[in-house]
Amino acid sequence: MADSKVDDRPLDFSDIVGWLQAGETPPADWRVGAEHEKFVFRKADHAPVPYDGDTGILALMEGLKAYGWSGVFEGETLIGLERGKANVSLEPGGQFELSGAPLADMHQIAAETAGHLDEVRAVGERLGLGFLGLGFTPEWTRAQVPVMPKGRYRIMRAYMPKVGGLGLDMMFRTCTVQANLDFADEDDMRLKFRTSLALQPVVTALFANSPFVEGRPSGFLTARANVWTDTDPDRTGMLGFVFDKGFGYEAYANYLLDVPMYFVKRKGAYVDLSGRSFRQFLTRGFDDLPGDRPSLKDFADHATTAFPEVRLKQYLEMRGADVGPQPMLDALPSLWTGVLYDPAALAAAWDLCCDWPLESHERLRADVTRLGLKARIGSRTVQDVARDLVAIAAGGLRRRARLDASGADEARYLEPLAEIAESGLTRADRLLERFHGEWGGRIDPVWRELAF
Repeated sequence: MADSKVDDRPLDFSDIVGWLQAGETPPADWRVGAEHEKFVFRKADHAPVPYDGDTGILALMEGLKAYGWSGVFEGETLIGLERGKANVSLEPGGQFELSGAPLADMHQIAAETAGHLDEVRAVGERLGLGFLGLGFTPEWTRAQVPVMPKGRYRIMRAYMPKVGGLGLDMMFRTCTVQANLDFADEDDMRLKFRTSLALQPVVTALFANSPFVEGRPSGFLTARANVWTDTDPDRTGMLGFVFDKGFGYEAYANYLLDVPMYFVKRKGAYVDLSGRSFRQFLTRGFDDLPGDRPSLKDFADHATTAFPEVRLKQYLEMRGADVGPQPMLDALPSLWTGVLYDPAALAAAWDLCCDWPLESHERLRADVTRLGLKARIGSRTVQDVARDLVAIAAGGLRRRARLDASGADEARYLEPLAEIAESGLTRADRLLERFHGEWGGRIDPVWRELAF
């Protein structure tokens, strides 16, 4: 699951293809990595939290070192933490992200997530900080959100308004939950990529949990997912070429070569190359960087700056879900594990979507942001598809037969999704009901009731 070692030697196209292929993993060694972000806020006034200060993000990271985390630095600036194969990273607006270790089953992932939340709550309690599980900040304006001191964010922040209307919102006002999964070979990667990409809008609907923007209903059930529809068309979306005959590592490598660059890192500093062509960098270089050619490490960094709904590195990343409460953090990797790691489940899931017209993919991606499970694909509602998808995933998890100490299998982590799919009401729908009902049009209760 972890990316293989990358080096600094000059590279050619075959090296890039080989880097993707190096992710191939025998099924017996497949692992799952879970990631989630959360907003950090001051309990006293619900304000966002700056980097510096006695109760800032830096103090939060320093406090976590008591639990065995060690610092990750950019120059002398603490920008993250690592412990074994897990790390905590600092997102542009101070969102706090756990990138978990590659683990064998959902019970281990649930324990890792619970342990992390216990740690941040313990440190946060001393600092007067809380942690919010919504896909989009419910009150803060873009101007209110502090900027974290990471070099790549400075470059992205300047570039985003040139290519989309909502890219800065993506950086500073969204939070997601993600799952990373292995593939055996190119054929396995291809089927998993196509299936997960086509079904990603269905999962976006199941996890919709961001109906508020700046204190009011936004008109979207997932404002986070809507942001991605106007961030940067060159590096986001549903990647129609994945469904082309013969799609494989070379096609994805060519896609990445044409994703505009943000930067390269030289002598510990980020060099702004935003908007330039990595393909040109590879083949001819740039006049203002004489003699400089990209290394495999440069390409690995560049691969992280493409943001499609499903992303290929040396594993597949499922990227299309709003963050939510702890049971939903466990549900996302469980859903994709049940679908993608069981051959019968993967075949059944592909049958759900293999006949969907290519032009319907982007439309469905946009529709679910407003309509959630009420959106339609062909003759079916997304709720119908979601109900089938959750059942397929549950079957896959049961066949894996990974039991916890009490004898329960991994399918139990899908219970929140089964309830949502059966009722047709997302978490966002239920939040809107409460906003217009018991909350009396007030947004304040979210900071108490939706905090981890």
